[in-house]
This record gives sequence, structure tokens and C-alpha cells, in this order.
Amino acid sequence: MKRLDNSFRKLDKFPTKVIQFGEGNFLRAFIDWQIQQMNKQGLFKGGVKIVQPLPKGMTKNLDQQDDLYTVLLEGVLNGKKYQSHEIIESVNGTVRPYDDYDEYLKLAEDDNIEVIFSNTTEAGIAFDQADKLSDRPQNSYPGKLTALLYHRFELGKRGFHIIPCELINHNGDQLKKIVLQYADLWKLGQKFVDWINNDNKFYSTLVDRIVPGYPRDRAADLEKEWGYLDQMMVKTEPFLIFVLEGSQAINDVLPLKQAGINFVVTNDMQPYRNRKVSILNGPHTTMSPIARLAGIETVGEVMKDKDFYKFINDEMYQEIIPTVALPKKELEDYAEGIKERFENPYVKHQLSAIALNSISKFAARLLPTLKRYVAKNQQLPKRIVLALAAYLKIYRGEADFEPSDTAEVLAAFKKITADENYVHEALSNSEFWGEDLTLIPGLEDLVNKYLTEIDEKGTRAIVAEINADAK
Repeated sequence: MKRLDNSFRKLDKFPTKVIQFGEGNFLRAFIDWQIQQMNKQGLFKGGVKIVQPLPKGMTKNLDQQDDLYTVLLEGVLNGKKYQSHEIIESVNGTVRPYDDYDEYLKLAEDDNIEVIFSNTTEAGIAFDQADKLSDRPQNSYPGKLTALLYHRFELGKRGFHIIPCELINHNGDQLKKIVLQYADLWKLGQKFVDWINNDNKFYSTLVDRIVPGYPRDRAADLEKEWGYLDQMMVKTEPFLIFVLEGSQAINDVLPLKQAGINFVVTNDMQPYRNRKVSILNGPHTTMSPIARLAGIETVGEVMKDKDFYKFINDEMYQEIIPTVALPKKELEDYAEGIKERFENPYVKHQLSAIALNSISKFAARLLPTLKRYVAKNQQLPKRIVLALAAYLKIYRGEADFEPSDTAEVLAAFKKITADENYVHEALSNSEFWGEDLTLIPGLEDLVNKYLTEIDEKGTRAIVAEINADAK
């Protein structure tokens, strides 16, 4: 069978208008899919150059099939089952800064490029004091971005629309702040700072689409059905929402709404973010460690399991929804829609995929809810605390699978795993959580209690007990 290549192209190859940091499943099924929809309607007429932000990645796999890949949409949309597939032709090529840094810097020289997207996970938007302008490349994503922007500035060219998709609050503001930190660290001058502030626009965003990724269990059958080999196919649900905080003028740059995409431009994205991060990402981040320790592998299996379904449903309605400052009916309707998406019969969303960079995800997705719950009820949310305990067990190396996180986080945990005060050392590490969690009354004791109980009887038994105690 023939491998997917340029002979399958139907659209013209348009000039590159977008730089994309990250080649992972999410950006390819979210951003690049949306660009494809605009291009099919003649609204954008632009392609994407993908930058591989880490030394190891999948860009060579993309290049082997001329940067084409298939997006498989399967799920329930507006109460109806939906299935389709489409070859995405919006990627013009890839760049690997660790292999060819000069090629990376050349992206700054292209006058056609207007937009920069990124998704380097919650851990990606971070400042690394060790980064230098002379590095080839810098370690951090913001360091690489600053070097690219400085080269653009030196050429006297216009700036970019910079749109991060990492799931941290005020992601655009955070990214800009770090770029300016590098400008100061590297002594790049006030004129460059002024150019950053005046010629570039940083947008904060909220992205929402469940992307399980490569459908390993069905890939061979799908290739036979489609008539070509595709090692980079990606499966996703049909639902998406893309919320951007900024001026409506961005619609002229990215006519997504005109293309029929659920693209929302607003001057305040916080209500959308709080709802989504709390009610969708929060339960994902809760179920991942607890269910994996119980031998469950996918989100769908969690929702089919009597004990775990009740546990997650109760977390939504008892621990999360009461802490979100939006109308109760709106939140409950949203929660029911999320459960429908979790139960998607076409999707096998691996809990191991959700577990990538779990420490930063817990800090972003569950810690705010935990703190709001404590402030409102003067007690701890048991389900969220159990998830925290389960993560600490996994990161101590006491699970049948390895934690998947940044080298820095894994190294920090390795230093404290043998400490008799392991829980205290982990919870008090503000590098993990952004604050000292031992200051939350009772948290350290309850985490210790759950860790002991996980060892003695497993997470399923604790889940059943919490369910039995629920009103």
C-alpha cells in the first residue's frame, strides 16, 4: 500500500503564514485542522511551518509523508453520531532547531508569516535563567521565541500575532512577560522592548477539543479502508471551541468564524476558561492517576465503571460546580455535555496521554478548585486530594508505570523519594505548585492517610468508600 504523500494533495500549496511550535496530536487536530477549513474555502490561503521544540519529536515522521496526515473525526455532535476523515494539507514543512538552528532563524525573514501558535504543554511557558541568546537553540520555548523575535526585530520587519494554546491562565500575558524577562537578561535594549510592546500582539486563549491521538487499535483497518499508509493519523472529537481574548480585528487575520469554526473573540475569557478547565480538565486530571492505579486505561472505561462514574460525577457536582462563579444551571448543562464527550463511543482516550506533565496540570487544573472549595467549606475536597495522593505515589516510583514529566520535575522528585518526610517535601515544593501546599490546613495529613490506604487496599476501595459517604 502506498504511503501518504504529495500525490494525494487536492489544494494548492499556499505561502507560509503561520509558525507553529509543537507537532503533537493536539495542534495538528486543532489548529492545523482549522487552517485547513479556511483554506478549503479560500479564506486564508496560508500554510504552516512546524517547529519541533524539543530535541526528540515526530517532525521527521511528518516529512516522510510530505507533511500530510489524516484527521479522523468521530463522536457525538448535537446529539448525533458523527464520523468523517480528511487529509490535512495545511503544513508546508518542519524545522528542527536542534539540527539546523540557522534554518530556524530564517523563519524570521519571511514577510508572509503573520501568526505564531504554540502548544508546549503547561510546563512549556517557563523562564530558564540558563538560556542565552548565543545558544543554538535555547532550552525553553520562550527563549527560542525571544531569539526568533530579536532576529525579526534586527531585520526591521513587522511583528507577529502570537497565540499560545497552552492551558495556563492568561497564557498570552505569561508568555509576553517571559519574553520581556529574556530581553532584560540578554540586554537586548529598549528599542527591542518597544518593538515587542508595539509591533507584536500576544493573545490569551482557551482551547477545547478532546484529542485521543493515534488510533493504534484501528490504524491498520483504517489504512486499508482509506487506501494509503499514514503513521501520523490523529483521531479527535468533532466538538471544538476556540476562545481568544483580544480585539475583533483578529477576525481579519484569522477568518475562522467566517469559515464556520466555533471561534469566540471576547474581551474577557475568564468565564469560559474557569468553566472548561474546572469541569472538563479537572475530572480528567483527577481520574488519570486514580483509575490507572486501579488498572483502568481509558476515559471511556472510567465512565462505564459503576464506582468510577459515580466518583467523577460527584466530583463535578459536589466539589467543582459549587466553586465556579457562573449560573448553576449553565454549569450543570455544561457538565452533562462533558460527560457525553467523556463517554464518546468512538474514542479511546488513554489516561496515560492525559498524564503527561501531571504536576503542572494538577497545579493549573485542580489546585484552584481545591483552594476555592476549602475557602467556601472549611474542609478539603476528598476526591481531588485522593488524586494528589495518587500522583505522589506514581512520582515516587511505586506504580507499574513510569511518570511522564519534564526532566526537571522528575529529577526533583528523584531527590526526595527516599525522604521519610516525602509528602511534606513534595507538598512544600513551590516549584511544583507555585506555593507551599503544606500551608493548606489538613492537606498534608489527608494526603499521608490516602497514600497509606492506597498501599493497603488500592484506589478502587477508597473510591468506593468516598462514594458511600457521599450524600
